[in-house]
Amino acid sequence: MTRQPDDADALIEGVRNGDRRSLARSITLAESTRPDHRVLADRILEALLPLTGGARRIGISGPPGVGKSTFIEAFGMHVIEEHHQLAVLAIDPSSRRSGGSILGDKTRMIDLSNHPAAFIRPSPGSGHLGGVARRTREAMLLCEAAGFDVVLVETIGVGQSEVAVADMVDLFALLVAPGGGDELQGIKRGIMELADLVIVNKADGDLAPAAGRTRADYTGAVHLLRPKWEAWATEVLSCSAITGVGIADVWEAVERFGDALEASGELRQARATQATAWLWSEIGDTLLERFRNDPDIARILPGAEKDVADGRRTPTEAARSLLDVFSQRARTV
Repeated sequence: MTRQPDDADALIEGVRNGDRRSLARSITLAESTRPDHRVLADRILEALLPLTGGARRIGISGPPGVGKSTFIEAFGMHVIEEHHQLAVLAIDPSSRRSGGSILGDKTRMIDLSNHPAAFIRPSPGSGHLGGVARRTREAMLLCEAAGFDVVLVETIGVGQSEVAVADMVDLFALLVAPGGGDELQGIKRGIMELADLVIVNKADGDLAPAAGRTRADYTGAVHLLRPKWEAWATEVLSCSAITGVGIADVWEAVERFGDALEASGELRQARATQATAWLWSEIGDTLLERFRNDPDIARILPGAEKDVADGRRTPTEAARSLLDVFSQRARTV
């Protein structure tokens, strides 16, 4: 019998051998909402799990216009020059109509996307809170199993709901533009507390003096925050993704960070905590999916929503009533 392209055994073998098509197909299956695709994805991930965990996991966030894609291309090319294999998971804002990516990071990282040592995967955020796709964690593991020893996740942007990436990577880097005090005020304190590196981009030409002042401002700001790690204090660096100046310093800081946390044991503990958080996140997402797809709930939910909107019922009472119906059905199935 001829194997189908999405056969789990064939894809497992392909990912193990570093085959890009197998990796891309496996990520597509992981991102799919079709039940048969999820069964295949679960088999693939379970088989490949022993090959994961060996990569440096880096998250990059920053406000729109800060130059994330330009920075990632320059940084990624340097990482490859240091003899590493790089995977970039670029989470794009989703089209509200189609659910697809609307920016297409591959078109903005030409050199990196054409390099044989790099793999770029644009994925739609699909409205998922956290600025990362729901299956980003699974995509990271698949990339690691395929032999990529540096995995970088680019989030949609900076905001209250765009910090979930910090719960799935080792190092969280915040990219900022030269701006000074006003720019500093615009960055949420919570995001600053999560940052392991603050990188001032565009430190070139006429912006070089402003970048120096911005770096000094952020250096003073991070010293006022409670340290995130015992073995590492947040560092503020500056660079130019256009000229390449300072890019090597960023990678050197990434390596020092990883070495420090591995030596202290904090990296192992952090990943264990992240895995537990992933478990609970998956429980919550799966329960919500099942709740919305339940036929009894689908029948009564519109009426409950209208009653709440019209002020006839409180959201709390309506929610409890719906959950009671869902629970009763679960007990009888």
